[in-house]
Amino acid sequence: MYTIKIKINDIPVEVEAGTTILRAAEKIGIKIPTLCHLNLHDFKVDHTPASCRVCQVELKGKGLITSCATSVYEGMEVFTNTQKALRARRVVLEMILSDHPKDCLVCDKSGNCELQSLGEQLHLRNVRFKGRMSKHPLDFSSQSIARDMSKCIMCRRCETMCNTVQTVGVLSNTGRGFDAVVDTPMHRPLQDTKCTFCGQCAAVCPTGALMGIEHMADVWRVLNDKNKFVVVQTAPATRVAIGEMFGMEPGTIATGQMISGLRRLGFDRVFDTSFGADLTVMEETKEFIDRLNNGGRLPILTSCCPSWVKFFEHQFPDLLDIPSSCKSPQQMFGAIVKTFYAKKIGINPKDIVVVSIMPCLAKKYEAARDEHQIENMHEVDYSISTRELGFMFEEACIDLTHLPKEKYDNPLGESTGAGVIFGSSGGVLEATLRNAAEILDKKPLQNVDFHEVRGLDGFKETEVEINGIKIKAGISCGLGNARKLLEKIRKKEADYHIIEIMACPGGCIGGGGQPFHHGNTEILQKRSEALYRIDKKSKKRVSSNNEAIKALYDEFLDNPGSSKAHQLLHTIYRKRNKE
Repeated sequence: MYTIKIKINDIPVEVEAGTTILRAAEKIGIKIPTLCHLNLHDFKVDHTPASCRVCQVELKGKGLITSCATSVYEGMEVFTNTQKALRARRVVLEMILSDHPKDCLVCDKSGNCELQSLGEQLHLRNVRFKGRMSKHPLDFSSQSIARDMSKCIMCRRCETMCNTVQTVGVLSNTGRGFDAVVDTPMHRPLQDTKCTFCGQCAAVCPTGALMGIEHMADVWRVLNDKNKFVVVQTAPATRVAIGEMFGMEPGTIATGQMISGLRRLGFDRVFDTSFGADLTVMEETKEFIDRLNNGGRLPILTSCCPSWVKFFEHQFPDLLDIPSSCKSPQQMFGAIVKTFYAKKIGINPKDIVVVSIMPCLAKKYEAARDEHQIENMHEVDYSISTRELGFMFEEACIDLTHLPKEKYDNPLGESTGAGVIFGSSGGVLEATLRNAAEILDKKPLQNVDFHEVRGLDGFKETEVEINGIKIKAGISCGLGNARKLLEKIRKKEADYHIIEIMACPGGCIGGGGQPFHHGNTEILQKRSEALYRIDKKSKKRVSSNNEAIKALYDEFLDNPGSSKAHQLLHTIYRKRNKE
């Protein structure tokens, strides 16, 4: 690739051919404002519909152009700070705001709204135009994502994420003028579409048009109900992200402070979903080895991600026999609490409320699935996001930076490093390989690190030799990458033994319920590295070495894959409408 020399604000810059003005400006520290451009460089996503027009600059001798959609050419001279360019941006922003609700104080996105921030950046204090104030029906049909499209500014980032990155194909622009909005097919409620509830649309929405359904009020209610015993479980990825809401650097491990804060909120027990992850490894390894040794259906696909599960139920119903039948760690944990643990502490399961803190909006949907019930009780009663937990801490005047570090309660708070790395792409597979290696080799694993499966790349593959067997493994994150992989399996072009799929870029660390990273993949990288630091420092790094897990099988489940384990820890999948 050859390079091109241009000038931006009289500053020389040399970039590769095909680079946009927007990206060229970033190279010399000039950040041109934009609302529609979506850049997830590490995931090979650099897309713009050039719909917001906020990024206009002045091209010498030719007038205004959009910097996000214009490629550089030799000798180009661009100015980002002329009066014409500044005025154009302000006018465009005024026009957007003329048709936007003014309820910023009570908007879910207040303080994190890019439209709000841009207004401050341009020092906009007056909107001269009066729009029609478009009204669109609210959509609270799903358990996971709320839609208030009256706040849609037609940046179409959600459309890019849904169609280009995730290839789910639920969102598209409709209408013209003031009637223009991003909507679902036939204007259906989100619940009635093939949406996977991954929440990536909400993660990139610059306003409050798409947000997670909140269950904070429900959690506050049960915390103040003296007749309820309220148990909380925290997912691995939450501990390396929650600190960001309190000014901590991305990747800060705030496990102890989070536990301390949860106790101050009033939870009766604070447990670790990583315990459920270790339990998942035990069951999934058993299933994998059985298929491997007995000519079963391969590859086996990990099934911890509810978005991915719903994706293949809609899009690949002919492959429903491939995924592992294991429930996710969240659901396994809930099932154990309302059976084994309830009996152990002598409390009626109906009086126990299980709350999960998750990096994922789809976990809300998963908790509500009909399959995940025990005697007409949901295994998990309420799932709230990392962001929601941060809001609850703020509401209760709890600042994590001033809290002591505390430890999880036992026995369901004990976990290994293998359970913790579930939060990053490749972690589920690595944890399973560690366990499988010890079982097949019939001896402790000398090196538990499988570095080949790690990283934020959308697709990774490796070959690992275990007890003389060459295990071919594939790892995919992002549903678009999952589609490519599944198409190969469908066409019998892929030859793998085991595959991990996560719906979100980078895995759970980039989940739709995490603190907003605004496309900054450096933040995701730091979160991932933090999980592996926890793993590295763990005394036990193979799930089968978790003493609490051993006790659970001895006292209650018998063995991995037993009839009792299948009854409580495994599930079924079903074909869903493709429309």
